[in-house]
Amino acid sequence: MKRQEFLKQSALTTAGTMMIPSFLKAYELGQMNVDPTGSKILVVVQLSGGNDGLNTVVPFRNDIYYRERPTLAIAREKVLALNDEIGFNPALEPLKALYDDGLVKVINNVGYPNPDRSHFRSMDIWQTASSSDQYLNTGWLGRYLDATCSGPGGCAQHRAIEVDDTLSLSMKGNMVNGLALLNPQKLYNQTRDGMIKALADHSYPETHSNAGYLYKTLAETVSSAAYVYDKSAKSVHRTIGVYPTHELGRRLKTVSELIQSDTRTRVYYVSISGFDTHINQMGQQERLLRQYAEAVKAFMDDMKSANRQNDVLVMTFSEFGRRVKQNASNGTDHGTANNVILVGGGLSGTRSDRVYDQAPDLQNLDMGDLKFTIDFRSIYATLLEDWLATDDVAILGKKFPKLSLL
Repeated sequence: MKRQEFLKQSALTTAGTMMIPSFLKAYELGQMNVDPTGSKILVVVQLSGGNDGLNTVVPFRNDIYYRERPTLAIAREKVLALNDEIGFNPALEPLKALYDDGLVKVINNVGYPNPDRSHFRSMDIWQTASSSDQYLNTGWLGRYLDATCSGPGGCAQHRAIEVDDTLSLSMKGNMVNGLALLNPQKLYNQTRDGMIKALADHSYPETHSNAGYLYKTLAETVSSAAYVYDKSAKSVHRTIGVYPTHELGRRLKTVSELIQSDTRTRVYYVSISGFDTHINQMGQQERLLRQYAEAVKAFMDDMKSANRQNDVLVMTFSEFGRRVKQNASNGTDHGTANNVILVGGGLSGTRSDRVYDQAPDLQNLDMGDLKFTIDFRSIYATLLEDWLATDDVAILGKKFPKLSLL
């Protein structure tokens, strides 16, 4: 069995709350590669389900938008204008405050050639940075870990943390995976479970390559769990922000606490689900967008208080947008191109540059869907080279045009 097939079948390498052996000593904390305090940090927020971009960043001057969405369109007088053509859904008022402070950039018309309308396949494409006809077993952030951890001693998983109980494909590399956790103390305690320690005497010879790789991965997880817990427990810096109590609020609060604990993590990944709005979209999307905006605003306020606002960049994406025309159930169906939102203190340009690319062209559609003009991998390439200071071509497999974002 090949290593990647073996790993795909093993929940132990993906579930942060199911990692093991505390007896493995090969990866001592002192050997971990760490970055100096103040390094740039990327926080990825995934809107799962296919968020409706047209009702998120609203083309309120476009009559076609109102004609095609007679009951779903956001009323012109309620839109939070960003310029003369587009504006935020009113549920995004906290995000609009960040925009007014120069901390938000909206990128329109983002997608990829030959788009796939399947949730699972399109999410795989975004998470692996593949072409639509290409199937990869590693994620773009997992390959980032691989590229930055090739030196002596390897790399610690905690350089990329997903605040969840399972690890997404984005965070899986060939040599190292990110670390999935919801609570540092919980993960630490679980890696020291008595039953797990009973495995101490059952090591595998190196001829058993799959088992050896699994034990190496588990060793890294145990070491990372101990390191993250130790740093967070001993940190004198505590978040002072007031966060909303919903799931995304709690998860971004965890990210803030880990950043302020100086865990040397370069990438964080969080997600919020529920955006597959085929039926009665208005109320459901409004609730989710409000949760998103509240959580991001609380997080960025916290980063400002901690003097980390210019070190942290939040990128928000969804696997696809929705069709321009609403359906018969007061909802929208799977579409293609969408918007990506960046939030942080390191964005380039003036206020007039805060909207990147023109508003969606509703007159020039592809069988009822928006046409993309910006490949999402150009955004990844820009973030990898200009923010994370790594070789974007090595990670993405080819050169994509960089954008003037940072």
